[in-house]
Amino acid sequence: MRSNRSRTVRAMPAIMVVALAAGLLTATAPTAHAAAGATLPFTSVEAESATTTGTKIGPDYTQGTLASEASGRQAVRLAAGQRVEFTVPRAANAVNVAYSVPDGQSGSLNVYVNGTKLAKTIAVTSKYSYVDTSWIPGAKTHHFYDNARLLLGQDVQPGDKVALEPTGSQITVDVADFEQVAALATQPAGSVSVTSKGADPTGQGDSTQAFRDAISAAQGGTVWIPPGEYKLTSSLNGVQNVSLQGAGSWHSVVRTSRFIDQSSSLGNVHIKDFAVIGEVTERVDSNPDNFVNGSLGAGSSVSGMWLQHLKVGLWLMGNNDNLIVENNRFLDMTADGLNLNGNARGVKVRNNFLRNQGDDALAMWSLYAPDTNSSFENNTITQPNLANGIAIYGGTDISVKNNLISDTNALGSGIAISNQKFLDPFHPLAGTITVDGNTLVRTGAMNPNWNHPMGALRVDSYDSAIEAQVRITNTTITDSPYSAFEFVSGSGRGYDAKNITVDGATVRNTGTVVVQAEAPGAATMRNVTATGVGAAGIYNCPYPSGTFTLTDGGGNSGWSSTWSDCTTWPQPGQGNPDPDPNRNLAKGRTATATGSQDVYTPGKAVDGDANSYWESANNAFPQSLTVDLGATESVRRLVLKLPPSSAWGARTQTITVLGSTDGANYSTVVGSTGYRFDPATGNTVTVALPSGTSLRHLRLTVTANTGWPAAQFSEVEAYLTS
Repeated sequence: MRSNRSRTVRAMPAIMVVALAAGLLTATAPTAHAAAGATLPFTSVEAESATTTGTKIGPDYTQGTLASEASGRQAVRLAAGQRVEFTVPRAANAVNVAYSVPDGQSGSLNVYVNGTKLAKTIAVTSKYSYVDTSWIPGAKTHHFYDNARLLLGQDVQPGDKVALEPTGSQITVDVADFEQVAALATQPAGSVSVTSKGADPTGQGDSTQAFRDAISAAQGGTVWIPPGEYKLTSSLNGVQNVSLQGAGSWHSVVRTSRFIDQSSSLGNVHIKDFAVIGEVTERVDSNPDNFVNGSLGAGSSVSGMWLQHLKVGLWLMGNNDNLIVENNRFLDMTADGLNLNGNARGVKVRNNFLRNQGDDALAMWSLYAPDTNSSFENNTITQPNLANGIAIYGGTDISVKNNLISDTNALGSGIAISNQKFLDPFHPLAGTITVDGNTLVRTGAMNPNWNHPMGALRVDSYDSAIEAQVRITNTTITDSPYSAFEFVSGSGRGYDAKNITVDGATVRNTGTVVVQAEAPGAATMRNVTATGVGAAGIYNCPYPSGTFTLTDGGGNSGWSSTWSDCTTWPQPGQGNPDPDPNRNLAKGRTATATGSQDVYTPGKAVDGDANSYWESANNAFPQSLTVDLGATESVRRLVLKLPPSSAWGARTQTITVLGSTDGANYSTVVGSTGYRFDPATGNTVTVALPSGTSLRHLRLTVTANTGWPAAQFSEVEAYLTS
């Protein structure tokens, strides 16, 4: 799922009331909180941290470049004869390599262990890469990398050297995963082997019917998939009340692009410990090219699987109550890794590793029925290259906890909490959405449809206001290329992003701002500390109008400054330019009143549109409008307006100007005076304020209006200049 509404730079300001270490992928967690990410059977080492005779590329965050899709936004390009040599970080007997070769080419990598060349090579190809999705707005050719694995045939120890060398074509190496692969598991007693039903473990013959027969024979028991490779030419269905078990995901391999495709199941399906590797080379959304498409039924589980070269790992619909998906690897999907496509109840997705997904790595989409009481916990996600690391589109009482997410590319954040519906009937966010203990590294990206960036963690009132309670706690955000927290209405329609609390966050080296507020709404921030902020602490420019109120809950530090110019976007590391001395201080700020008539609310007096207006309660003088300028300012001039239309006849309003620096104690700045509003002169009056006037809260008290029995303003403008 992607946010794809095209928008332009906005010019509506508003009020704000208030590791990669040594080349190893590691998780950094907030103090006194569980470590983020999955417990993995391998250790990853970045190519750019290894010894090489090749060329290091990156870092780069530009959509459509090889470096921008790499882990750490860097990689190593090797020509024939050049090497990258890794220092082995742990005991291992296998390696998986993330790599890229030029489009249309294939080749192989020689492998050296402590200088000795192995007889086996790693085959590499561009076959599964360079995906084009022209129907997705903002997409470019993407999915440049692929993964290939090799059992080394020997054990290596920490400190040993493993080198990779292209045999011919240029190869870019991104990262190597070193793993101690367990010995073959043995066949469970009483299980039905697929080979006993005629399956071919050489991968030459079609084993589809053998798998079906084994499943039928093993009802209530286990289907055993021995070591070997098995080719399936069509999908399985009617899978229920059975376990499917292999000898390990490096040993038992099923070659198919469609493993299970069924709309319903009685459940109790348990799938574990083998690989399903497909042949999906392009994304075709109408094709069920998925490991699981539909339902496994209640009380099912998926664990210990290696899933690769599919469109989607699991696209789940129907009844999957209390499903557990854990300890799996999702590699090189052309779309989502996993999507709970409505009606997921009590589903737990935990301790999985996902790399190089072509859309959201993990998603919940509450279409047709809400996802409820489901969670994504302790997953490690890296390099989703066209959307978000984790996306929650609607749903009730959802949890996103202790995940480690890195290197999102175009059209995505590390985590998105969103009311973007895509289709109807959609069920918006409801109840409590818990986002706790997550670590986001180099997440967030430039959205080419919006022409501005998406933050590392985004709350998006895309198609409707946020009515759920969104609780974001114990978050670490490191090296975001743009902002840390983004509050936005991605459709551009200005629905409220509200009911948000951020409590406990560490933000390090964010490229632009800590808070990017682009929608009306409100959030409370507490215990948020930031260092190395690139431009300013806060960007607060709701679109198309309105105000975003951020309450300082205490304990915040390092991000108090506000970006001064809502007509431009802060650039990474730019710093905060001096504000325009001729700007209207009141535009888009928080406005309140003693009363309002119908839809003519206080915010219409500061929305930058002279044709909309505030009107107080009728026949109830005196009435007051108060504008919070956001900071104490030396205001010298007010411009008060009514709609310029000639339908608004001339009138005189009797107004007192008051000011306050704390919002509690007001003093008179200009005494009660009659001001003439006349359409012949634009229905505009100017009020000069005395030299030395200093105020944050501007209050206009109206005691009479000759044209209507209420106070009326279409715009209240405040300026520093006389």
